[in-house]
Amino acid sequence: MANTKVAIIGGGQVAETKHLPSYSEIEGVEIVAVLNSNKENARQFALKNNIPGYYGDIHELLKKEQPDLVSVCTPNKYHYEHVTAALKAGCHVLCEKPPSILAEEAKEMMELAERKGVVLSYNFQHRFSLEARRIREEYRQGKLGDVYHINLSALRRSGVPGWGSFIDKDLQGGGPLIDIGIHMLDTAFYILGFPKVKKVTGKMFNKIGPYKSEGSFGQWNPEKYEVEDSFFGFIELTNGGLIQISTSFALNIKETKQLNAEFHGDKAGATLYPLEIYSDHKGELVSLVQEDMVEDHAERRAIHSFVRKCRGSAEEDIASGEEGFKIQTIIESLYKSAELGESIYI
Repeated sequence: MANTKVAIIGGGQVAETKHLPSYSEIEGVEIVAVLNSNKENARQFALKNNIPGYYGDIHELLKKEQPDLVSVCTPNKYHYEHVTAALKAGCHVLCEKPPSILAEEAKEMMELAERKGVVLSYNFQHRFSLEARRIREEYRQGKLGDVYHINLSALRRSGVPGWGSFIDKDLQGGGPLIDIGIHMLDTAFYILGFPKVKKVTGKMFNKIGPYKSEGSFGQWNPEKYEVEDSFFGFIELTNGGLIQISTSFALNIKETKQLNAEFHGDKAGATLYPLEIYSDHKGELVSLVQEDMVEDHAERRAIHSFVRKCRGSAEEDIASGEEGFKIQTIIESLYKSAELGESIYI
């Protein structure tokens, strides 16, 4: 059987530390090319990682290499352009989060993948964690009961990225909400089976990033800081439930960072990190499930599942184009709410 040919679009840190190692573990997968807007950078990346082809133009890459799968690891602004080009060429596509900057673009990509009969997936790796899978299983079995409140946190005390384009609103579409908060948002909706949303309300702040120049994640130019440094939102579900999300690059909190999802049901509650399911009995906390998971490789499982799906494994559970569109719609609506100062109905 011929090898599965993979092309990497965007030769940066995410591609090198997540995508390449994950693909290299899969038998019969061959990385054939890398693309970078700067062809010399693509050449250097290819030499460093033993990749035979390198390009500065995606259409040239797709025509000459004819890859089976494409991983899109470019800045958010270019996801739509690169995903669309690969889908039109008949390639299966795995795109880094977020799907795009605009929900309409995510919808177009979803519909294009359906018309072409190819797989479109997004790399929401936290839904592939052992903790998320276990809570989802327990929730579906009814152990938590009616989950009516969820609290999501993706917070950094001093974690403005000092590299890449994370503070550039034009390239990224936003700050911590679209970068790290989106992970917990997807994980919660995955666990709950993607309940329908009624309306969202958001509030964002820009109190620290434009006035500092360094933090634990490196240095940045405050004059070029264009995104929110914290975002707080409410998502009301049609079933009456409520999701709260708090996310930040910079916020005066006690911990260095917080990354968690808490689920409150009428039978039990649960936390994602660390995994625990608990209830109350006569005023005393009762632990129903408590596990310290071994070192997890959720991002690798995400990519491995994507490859198996593309190879025809129907039962593979991936972050689909449709789910990506739903998450993108919520993100866009939260930003719109914060900008307008009013709730947005979906």
